[in-house]
Parts: sequence; C-alpha cells; structure tokens
Amino acid sequence: MSVLASFARRSTPYVKPIARSFFSPTVGSQHPAYQGHIPLNRFENAFLAAGSALISLANPRRGDMVAALGETTAGPSLDILRDRMLESPEGRRILKQRPRVTSQSVDMHKLAQYPQGTFGRSYVTWLERCGVTPDTREPVHYIDDPELAYVMQRYRECHDFYHCICSLPVNVESELALKFFEFANLGLPVAAISGVFGHLRLDAKKRARLFSEYLPWAVKCGGSARSLITVYWEERWGQDVEEMKRELGIWDPPEARWSKPLSEAAKAAAARK
Repeated sequence: MSVLASFARRSTPYVKPIARSFFSPTVGSQHPAYQGHIPLNRFENAFLAAGSALISLANPRRGDMVAALGETTAGPSLDILRDRMLESPEGRRILKQRPRVTSQSVDMHKLAQYPQGTFGRSYVTWLERCGVTPDTREPVHYIDDPELAYVMQRYRECHDFYHCICSLPVNVESELALKFFEFANLGLPVAAISGVFGHLRLDAKKRARLFSEYLPWAVKCGGSARSLITVYWEERWGQDVEEMKRELGIWDPPEARWSKPLSEAAKAAAARK
C-alpha cells in the first residue's frame, strides 16, 4: 500500500463542510457511506489529489493512483453526469439498476455467440485483441455521495466500451486520444489532466501525430456525440456496431497501431463458444 493510500485510509476527524469543494463533490463526511468508502477532510483530499497526480504521471500503470486522482478532482462534473443520466430513459435505468461490468456479471461466452458486427461480439473480440479483461477497474473510495460514487464507477467500468466503439487499442497514444475524447464528451477533469500531461511520455513523432490527428478527432467527435455515460451498453449487445455509431454520433479516429491482427483476435473470440 502506498504512503498516500495509507494516509487517506487513516481515521479522520470530522470537519464540518462550509462550502462545496472544487476538488470533491462532498468533503468532510464523518462515517463511511458505502462499502469501501474512505471519507476525507479537505486537506486530505487536496493532499491526495496532488500526490496521486505526481505518482500517476511518473507511473501511469499505478491504477490505484489514477483512480484516486479521478475521484479527488471530480468536482461538480459527477453531478452534471448524473443529471444527464436522469434526463435519459437509458440513464435512469442505469441509476436504478446499477449494473456492473465484470467477468462475473457479463457472460463472455454468450457474447461470443452473437453475430459478427454486433456490439457484443465486437467487445469480446476487442478484449481478445488487446489482451485485457473487465476486472482491472479500481473500486471507488473517495466520493462521499453513494450515487455519485456509482456514476464514477460506471464511467470507469465502461471505459473499455469506449475503446471498442471508437476502434482504439490499448497503448499510450490511443489512450491519450481517448482521454481527450472523454473530456470533450463527459467533462471529467482527470481525462484532461491525463491528456495534458500524459503526452510527455511520447516521443516527438507520436506526440506530433497525437496533436495533429487524434486531438482534432477527439474534440470534434467527443464534443458532438451523445453523452456516453447515458448509454446502457448491456442492453445493446445485439445491436449492429455501425448502426450504434451512427445513433451515438461517433466516427472512427485515424487508424491506430494494434499489437494483434483483427483476424487473430476474431478467431480467439470465436473459440469462446
């Protein structure tokens, strides 16, 4: 456990909220509001935000610190996303039913049986092609409001769906392109922070392509597409991917660099049957 995480997990005295903090939807609650919740006072929230930002920049593979950064800098963005969900029939069902995206809640073998071109089959193929699973997302700890905590968890667990429908693999430049897309579409500060500072890890050629090709796509497509937090992806496994893209207002980014050929991943996905 990191020093920052240990600091955040210690017992904290109650600090009466005076005004809404920019850094966190609510700060200073005395008792845990849900399983795994770690209440922070304002100083601890700011300290964890700064520390997690530095550690995440130095080592983006520290998923716990990236998650902490997202939670401690969320501010009013989660309220805005919840309001968008409440305005949408799909979003309201998500908030009511609170589905989770894990290998236990999603039947991957069943998705592999969907026809080619459907979202369910495309998602399984994407997982195979990138060599990832849906079980790597950190649980939410530092958001005080339980419903807003779920909104953050939902965003986190749907991240791979965004990769899939935007035809982006898992590598640094594609991840940054998607972060810019997410900021334009969802407005979460962590996405902007990741994009603004993450490009420093790229070489000059990849950085130039990120800003000249991917960034214009991300801003235009993400800004005009339907807010993806309102999409009930699990109700759309059988929908044609291209039809879904047209409905959501998404188009493909510049061609990305994949580590595994699509044909090889498609065979592996079919083998799940």
